[in-house]
Amino acid sequence: MAVNSRIADFRNMSVGDRRKAVAASTGLDAQLFSQLDADAFGPEDAANLSENIFGVFSLPLGAATNFTINGTDVLVPMATEEASVIAAASNAARMARPHGGFFTSSTEPVMQAQIQLINVADPQAARTRVLERQAEIIDLANAQDPKLVEVGGGVKGLEVRLVEARTTTYVLVHLLVDVRDAMGANAVNTMAEAVSGTVAAIAGGDALLRILTNKADRRLSRARAVFDRELLGGDQVIDNILHAYELAAADPYRAATHNKGIMNGISAVVLATGNDTRAVEAGAHSHALVDGRYSSLSTFERNADGDLVGTLEMPMPVGLVGGATKVHPAARAALQIAEVATAQDLAEMIVAAGLAQNLAALRVLATEGVQRGHMSLHAKNLAASAGANTEETAIIVDRLVEEKAFRFDRVQSILDELRSGVAR
Repeated sequence: MAVNSRIADFRNMSVGDRRKAVAASTGLDAQLFSQLDADAFGPEDAANLSENIFGVFSLPLGAATNFTINGTDVLVPMATEEASVIAAASNAARMARPHGGFFTSSTEPVMQAQIQLINVADPQAARTRVLERQAEIIDLANAQDPKLVEVGGGVKGLEVRLVEARTTTYVLVHLLVDVRDAMGANAVNTMAEAVSGTVAAIAGGDALLRILTNKADRRLSRARAVFDRELLGGDQVIDNILHAYELAAADPYRAATHNKGIMNGISAVVLATGNDTRAVEAGAHSHALVDGRYSSLSTFERNADGDLVGTLEMPMPVGLVGGATKVHPAARAALQIAEVATAQDLAEMIVAAGLAQNLAALRVLATEGVQRGHMSLHAKNLAASAGANTEETAIIVDRLVEEKAFRFDRVQSILDELRSGVAR
């Protein structure tokens, strides 16, 4: 694991020096970083993952520093095009270090497959008939993946739900499958299809949909951290953060942006490790709907010592085997940098990153506002887009921040002034 995730001056290093620092911190061979070069994953490789391929699309891949998770320092790989995400998560993690960093836990990695039964004459009785023969159904499902069962996974239970729709009552059979270190979609879908005929015959209906649900509420990961009062900026800053959180908890309009801030961190790690961002995002937002109202995924409160405590619990269906996690060289490298041993370890790292990103966003909103922090990095992107060199970029960023004018036309105007020698 990382010897020390607090790497001094990491943000100001060259890309080459950052690679050396990560290699030194993790003990990994520096040759690993050749997997992150632009030519390491070409169109022919990409054709194995998707279809109609004519190229590849790259995103910046970085590492969030300062993270301690369950007493161990780690570097968190993040793939994102949005400025400030990695820096913000790193800064929030720094504020949690004096109190031990992040503490995480998970449920077992259980995914659910749904089998939709239609044309059932007696739904209540059909439910009972299916439950009477659940052992037979579970054995048939587990026979589809003996290797999964061998490593401790497989179907662990069966549930039957009756769903009242507009014109009929559907009988839904759920297979509860421990998928171990896989995301699990292929495994549970195969099982659902294999048992659907038997289930339909028992219920006296027809099987229609046979697929997993992305509402992965049986596969939860949690993170908790204490953020230092002084490092945050004092009691008034904590008061403001709590007000911002309370609004997100009460108002769905604010909650949508609040949770998007969480997903800035979550999706960046999910993507970097070759996992399914859409599945994770679907599960997250469905989990944020509580008693019919969309609310905050996270919670914040003040502890007895006056520090800020943040918690986050959410579905996290990610894996270490299958798909891009094995095929994409950058994903493989990211997983090595993360040094996670199980899918649950990865899930907990991801949730810790989401909590850190959430706290960082709340702190900015509660103090200087989003413009100075986030937009100064956005200004660098604008300057780069206009072709500014390093010296010009520094001047442009200062001007845009001072003027609060983060527009490409203003960047071009300033750049024209600098290159023509016109005084401000």
